[in-house]
Amino acid sequence: MQNNSTHAMFPDATHDEQAMQSFVKTLRVYVLGEFQHTGRDLLQTRIEPAVRKANGGREPTRRQLREAFAQVPVHRAWSSMLRVTQEILYDTVGPSIERQLPDLVSQARALRGKKGSLVLDPDLEMPRYLTAVDIHSKPGSYQQELMADDVFAGAEFDRTYRLYSMGTNGPNLDAAGWSLIAWIKKTYPDLRPKRILDMGCTVGHSTLPYVRAFGDDVEVHAIDVAAPCLRYGHARAVAMDEAVHFSQQNAEGTNFAEGSFDLVVSHLLMHETSRTGVRNVFAESRRLLAPGGVMAHADGVQPDDLFAKYYAEWMAHFNNEPFLGSIQDEDFVEICVGAGFRRTDCIVGRAPLWRPDARPEDLPNSSSLVASARKPCA
Repeated sequence: MQNNSTHAMFPDATHDEQAMQSFVKTLRVYVLGEFQHTGRDLLQTRIEPAVRKANGGREPTRRQLREAFAQVPVHRAWSSMLRVTQEILYDTVGPSIERQLPDLVSQARALRGKKGSLVLDPDLEMPRYLTAVDIHSKPGSYQQELMADDVFAGAEFDRTYRLYSMGTNGPNLDAAGWSLIAWIKKTYPDLRPKRILDMGCTVGHSTLPYVRAFGDDVEVHAIDVAAPCLRYGHARAVAMDEAVHFSQQNAEGTNFAEGSFDLVVSHLLMHETSRTGVRNVFAESRRLLAPGGVMAHADGVQPDDLFAKYYAEWMAHFNNEPFLGSIQDEDFVEICVGAGFRRTDCIVGRAPLWRPDARPEDLPNSSSLVASARKPCA
């Protein structure tokens, strides 16, 4: 089974590399399926009733769920296997990227500046919440530099995410972007943004749909702290004939002027920041919005699904997603209000998974929480 993309920057794979990666993908599908199936069954039949009884009828906390699941040998086995598949994913893809890294760097250099732009800041201070651990268990995380003009982390992410998402995000891995766009258009039908900012873009999977979704004259900017991802993302966008302005910035405080954008978005950024960081991002989003502008931040928050909350807690503790557990408990309306928005201008909803190349019935029944607010016109 090939795991290829539609653009020239996508890293290649030999027959043996492809075979190993396809095996890991298949193994992960199986292990994750069993983890979810056996986990939900354990939750319903044993864990939730026992913890509720001990709690006097109250719903189990994330910590109580994690501690209870840890006492079940079969779940510990599936938990271990799921973590190992994540490590194997990087062990199989990483060497393949290293083999062709000089060529990928040369390709990125040749494409640089032909469409859109790329501005890097070598003095940017990395947030502690990103440097303290290897995020997603990825060795070196996403900001590590291996050579001059490095694109390793971006190229690796493009290929590992294709395997990790198991086909749900489409050939361009852009379902998150299209899903949020559909939600924005439905929720704010009068919004006609001309300048858009995507915060925490990584390599721009979710960014590129905004170039096409709001008219030919739209100007799209994308920021991230990781230079290797931005270099790759810029080259990827050029290879796909899309114009995006990438810059290396921290979403908690950017160098854009106040009122620069009509729409500020993010996709899975909130759980990658700290509790303080989320609040700073929302406040910065408000500062950057022009009057009448909208911010919309989407993430994998499932407050009404007890097993999903446990899985987020598992990811926080065993897959180096430090804030994915705690973000399940946040009150996003209060965060919006704390950022300076009027309560009546705040909307928290859910964006179903959607992309234009697939029928809704062919997509998994999943959705992301969206925290949004509109800046008053006056």
